[in-house]
Amino acid sequence: MPSNVVAIYPGSFDPITNGHRDIIERGHKLVGRLIVGVLRNEAKQPLFSVEERVEMLREVVRPYSNVEVTSFNGLLVHFATQQGATVIFRGIRAISDYEHELQMALMNRRLQPRIETVFLMAGEQYSFVSSRLVKEVIRLDGNISGLVPPLVEDRLRKKVKGDV
Repeated sequence: MPSNVVAIYPGSFDPITNGHRDIIERGHKLVGRLIVGVLRNEAKQPLFSVEERVEMLREVVRPYSNVEVTSFNGLLVHFATQQGATVIFRGIRAISDYEHELQMALMNRRLQPRIETVFLMAGEQYSFVSSRLVKEVIRLDGNISGLVPPLVEDRLRKKVKGDV
């Protein structure tokens, strides 16, 4: 892809996992500018506030000069258009992800045909990792090292134990 391409990598990132980080690390090399968009969706009852998620993501993506983090609400294609993006990155872990992501990609194409969705396969070591599963394991006092960045693990432990 040309270096003038702007891409969006949207998600709730509650919290960011090493699977998300892997998609960012590989995706940022494909475009000139990658915007990680944290969806404001309070219906999901997130563990971390949008501000906390943006802060953690900014720390994680600091090594990548062409990556920025922001939040948005509303339709993804509206956000992408406002940002001048022509590509949406979506991570796929399994066939079950593909079915859902395909529906969203086709709807996005119908709403804004000039924006293309690009599916990036999860790295095999992260193909089972989800934010939901990480939160469940840590709530049950399980080991999540290697599944999330260290700063996220620390924040999760504090949040779950009520220290934050």
